[in-house]
Amino acid sequence: MLAGELYSAADPELSAMHERAVALCERLNYGGVTGGERRRLIGELLGSCGENAVIGRDFWCDYGCNIHVGENFYTNYGVVILDVCRVTIGKNCLIAPQVGIYTACHPLDEETRISGLELGRPITIGDNCWIGGRAVINPGVTLGDNVVVGSGAVVTKSFPSDVVIAGNPAKIIRHLK
Repeated sequence: MLAGELYSAADPELSAMHERAVALCERLNYGGVTGGERRRLIGELLGSCGENAVIGRDFWCDYGCNIHVGENFYTNYGVVILDVCRVTIGKNCLIAPQVGIYTACHPLDEETRISGLELGRPITIGDNCWIGGRAVINPGVTLGDNVVVGSGAVVTKSFPSDVVIAGNPAKIIRHLK
């Protein structure tokens, strides 16, 4: 799965990992946990996280352990990260409400897709990025440092550092340096 090869999400080990992540997300979302207990749960859910990681309510992920974030990471409400492959997010990154970061995808061949096999591609987001509300980051995308993603953007390809991107599909609308 992590190598981007076909896998079955029904695999017992993966199913157990998914159930663990869902239970932790439910505690973060509905458990009324705050302060140190909330920070502890975030650390337990994610593969790694820097200091001052904040995850807003209504956060969901597939496994959690494949998500790695830097210091001063912040997600607002309603963020979904499908982490069947590694998701790496740098330091000082802001994720607005209802953003979707999706490493998961399905085979294009209908017979393979119907069989239930799935696959994914990793996502990397550099340092100092801001992802606007309702933006979608698709499988296999890499964003450089200091990238601003406009609200509602659908990011289907990788972009270099120091740009503002927006639209569907996203394109560069401004260079920052």
